[in-house]
Amino acid sequence: MKKTLTNIALSAMFIAIGIVLPFFTGQIQQIGNMLLPMHIPVLLCGFICGWQYGAAVGFILPLMRSALFTMPVMFPNAVSMAFELATYGFLAGFLFTHAKWKCMKSLYRCLIITMLGGRVVWGVVHAILLGMGDNAFTLTAFLTSAFLNAIPGIILQLVLIPAIMLVLDKTHLVPMKRKGVNENGEKCC
Repeated sequence: MKKTLTNIALSAMFIAIGIVLPFFTGQIQQIGNMLLPMHIPVLLCGFICGWQYGAAVGFILPLMRSALFTMPVMFPNAVSMAFELATYGFLAGFLFTHAKWKCMKSLYRCLIITMLGGRVVWGVVHAILLGMGDNAFTLTAFLTSAFLNAIPGIILQLVLIPAIMLVLDKTHLVPMKRKGVNENGEKCC
């Protein structure tokens, strides 16, 4: 019961951070698209609270932010982001929870898979929402939006998320390592 209440409180905190963080990009959509400020609290929620909370926070956050501040625009951006961020929260929590070792190498592996999975889901949902007509979402548009324009945000996530998790591990708030040897004689990371 205490763990559930803690996860609910942390999830609320991550939603609040996700609502406030984009203000640091000055509400300028191009900068937000490059730095991806809402992705950070969702990824952290998935890693810290687990897949259920990460997926819920990821789905709620862009829709709530769009309803409150009209940024991101509800259709198609906030809707496709809701599925993308829900995928981030789900994959981060699920993969890290089921990882053999809770170490930096495992964290990076989970983070990279999560980031790729979320971007693919975003692309598929965006393509469905925009349809196949004159405004069709092309492969070039997907690659540009999901990867090329997002390189600063991807780098920020690859640096910031492991750094925060390392600090949380050092302070014993979120233990990451399982020391020892598994049944096959393999050492941790």
